[in-house]
Amino acid sequence: MAQSSQARGVVFLHSSPRALCAHIEWALGGLLGVPVNLDWVDQPVAPGALRSELSWQGQAGLSAQMASALRSFPHIRFEITEEPSTGFDGQRFVSTPSLGLLRTNMGVFGESLIPEEKIRTAVSSATTQGKSLIEVIDEAIGGPWDRELEPFRFAGDGTPVRWLHQVG
Repeated sequence: MAQSSQARGVVFLHSSPRALCAHIEWALGGLLGVPVNLDWVDQPVAPGALRSELSWQGQAGLSAQMASALRSFPHIRFEITEEPSTGFDGQRFVSTPSLGLLRTNMGVFGESLIPEEKIRTAVSSATTQGKSLIEVIDEAIGGPWDRELEPFRFAGDGTPVRWLHQVG
């Protein structure tokens, strides 16, 4: 039987309406195979919204499943990282209500890695859309998402972090 590679990462829930918090915990718990009870705190950038963080360990590729599950809640802002592991690139998923979901490859130091084909597409798009190369590369590495989320990230300094491990 082939052994799967283990990975770890962090789920940053930058903002969520209070009514969705239990649903988010249930969705993450279903993927991790353990109950998830997050410590939610007020998100000062979005009055009435809450934020939380979850450090996780599980099967490589689990971050994609988490991103898919969380994207079904259209009113939340989140970021999920998965560190590189044996045989798997790291990845980062970022989602906002206004921009949707973005996936980027992630290096060992957390930097965005742009595949060759994505660079080719960016160059082609710059030409056909009348954008500068800087603009399309900024989009490819998630610049618009980072700019939108930066105030939410800063507001979360000091948020408690909980570690959970995938079972099975």
